[in-house]
Amino acid sequence: MIRTAILTISDSSSRGERIDGTGPAIMKLLEGRGYEVEYYKILPDEMDEIEKELIYLCDGLRVNLVLTNGGTGFSKRDVTPEATRRVIEKYVPGIGEAMRAKSLEITPKAMLSRGIAGIREETLIINLPGSPRGAVENLEAIMPAIFHGVEILLGEASECARKD
Repeated sequence: MIRTAILTISDSSSRGERIDGTGPAIMKLLEGRGYEVEYYKILPDEMDEIEKELIYLCDGLRVNLVLTNGGTGFSKRDVTPEATRRVIEKYVPGIGEAMRAKSLEITPKAMLSRGIAGIREETLIINLPGSPRGAVENLEAIMPAIFHGVEILLGEASECARKD
């Protein structure tokens, strides 16, 4: 099982003004596919809070995968990629490229997504869009590679079989 954390980055959801539909949509997609969601939290679009939470999840809880959603657009408050960039040790450009390429088949607005992915210690961090549909479409596009990537990261690639 891949130990997973989901962070929803949204000012309005963190204030209780809007119900988060994206975090639960991600959880539903992961169900029964070898992912165990151990942690879920909603944060405001605050760089320092996002950075602190990512460090906690990677270094403290030591989850294998962190899926953020929200904060990847052009708004002045959208800082999730910048917070992620601050904490990662290795940048994984192919994940963001694959998500945008798949989304471009659906809408030309996909090129406006700034989500990135990277590694800190033994944790893969991936920024997904904030909309439930966008997050699910992006995650579906990369799921075949994520499981294997985490296995390699943990040194378990030869021992684990893909369940998807």
